[in-house]
Amino acid sequence: MITVVFNRPYDNQTQLGIYLETLAKLHIQGLVTENRIELVWSFILKFENSRNIFSGKRNAIAQWEKSSSFFVEMSEDIRAVAKEIMATGVKEADAAHVACAIAGNCDYFITADKRLLKYRDKRIVICNPVEFINSIEL
Repeated sequence: MITVVFNRPYDNQTQLGIYLETLAKLHIQGLVTENRIELVWSFILKFENSRNIFSGKRNAIAQWEKSSSFFVEMSEDIRAVAKEIMATGVKEADAAHVACAIAGNCDYFITADKRLLKYRDKRIVICNPVEFINSIEL
């Protein structure tokens, strides 16, 4: 998951799509807490969250790092994959997120970023929280 998904509960919930993504995100976090799925954390997620000007949100999101099963550090391999992804028009930070998920051997990359959801990569499934919940069988 990337910071936009972690911040989803703080968004305006009057829009049905945002509300459904929020519910799905909270369900996913419950699955992480129950150890039914694994959460991978990364240097880029940590960096982006550290820039959140709202300390309450920043601290709440940072707590999820403790629930992660793996931390992806910056490496030259990640840089190379991110550069390859950026060549398709994906923004630098988003490309770093996807590259970290690939390096972390994730099956899914969960985002609410509409532009990033258009990117396709044979190495990982990119989906929004609702699509993820609909695609897993637990």
